[in-house]
Amino acid sequence: MQRVAIIGASGFTGAEFLRLCAGHPEFEVVAATGETQAGTRIADLYPSLAASYGEMAYVPYDDALLDGIDLVFMGLPHGHAQKIAPAIRGKVPHIVDLSADFRFDDPEIYPEWYGEAHVAPELLEDYVFGLPELFRDELPGAELVAVAGCYVTTSALALAPLLKAGLIEPTGIIVDAASGASGAGRPPKPNTTFCTIDENFTAYGLLTHRHTPEIEMAVGRHGGAEAQVLFTPHMAPMNRGILATCYGRPVGSPTTDDVMACLADAYADEPFVVVNERIPSTKATLGSNSAQLTARVDERTGTVLAIGALDNLVKGASGQGIQCANAVLGLPEDTGLSAAGLYP
Repeated sequence: MQRVAIIGASGFTGAEFLRLCAGHPEFEVVAATGETQAGTRIADLYPSLAASYGEMAYVPYDDALLDGIDLVFMGLPHGHAQKIAPAIRGKVPHIVDLSADFRFDDPEIYPEWYGEAHVAPELLEDYVFGLPELFRDELPGAELVAVAGCYVTTSALALAPLLKAGLIEPTGIIVDAASGASGAGRPPKPNTTFCTIDENFTAYGLLTHRHTPEIEMAVGRHGGAEAQVLFTPHMAPMNRGILATCYGRPVGSPTTDDVMACLADAYADEPFVVVNERIPSTKATLGSNSAQLTARVDERTGTVLAIGALDNLVKGASGQGIQCANAVLGLPEDTGLSAAGLYP
């Protein structure tokens, strides 16, 4: 049994870590931190977790919490993980971080896209990128894992095999993606209130969204070429889910059969990726660690179309974090994770 601490467990991704760990046969959560919720019972903040966590309460972070811990999951906002990671490293065998703080090898990317200097650039090259279907070989035994972002996972799963197979050009890629409101986190914000979200659909982060360089990195690294992506995110009136509609310029004259076969071959042995002609939907992935993909070639406009859907809190965050942790520890990657979604 692995003794687990979740740092930043009071947010949505932290709550999802708690939910998934409760059903994991090898993980025992012994500490859950939440600075703003310290002293609050987990069950009072998230009644859905009452049966699993009883009287367990959130505690403030303290180094002493790490004594005897085998694995730390970090669900902190961007900018916070880098402040405590140097102190945690070496005190626990493995850290799996959901923030963007350690996803990039180049320390200059962070200030350019996140607006502030990185405070622990010396650790960047020590983290491996957590997207198992594309970068599995880096995970076994890894000490430090930076889990891929939700938009990034959806887009990269749809596009990276096509680039690797030489079916699309690395430049001129367009990604239009929509996310549920949970992607903005638990704390209330003016743009995520019910009256703002309900019956509304809007774009945001035009030309500057921080997932842009990460999408380019993931697609390009797997595809073997420097990718160029125009990314436009949208907020959709739903709780969970991401749908990414991706466009690429074809190389040669691929057909729909070619691009579908490429994706099917790439993910033939992957338990959490479904490839078929059905149009992916966020509802089909709800609560699961699965991604659903399809692709088409529009000969009329000379465009390759690839679409992906997943649950932003599971395969897009905490579920993928647990999948990475399983790989790190030598467990089957599907341990404690469901490939089946909830419906209705």
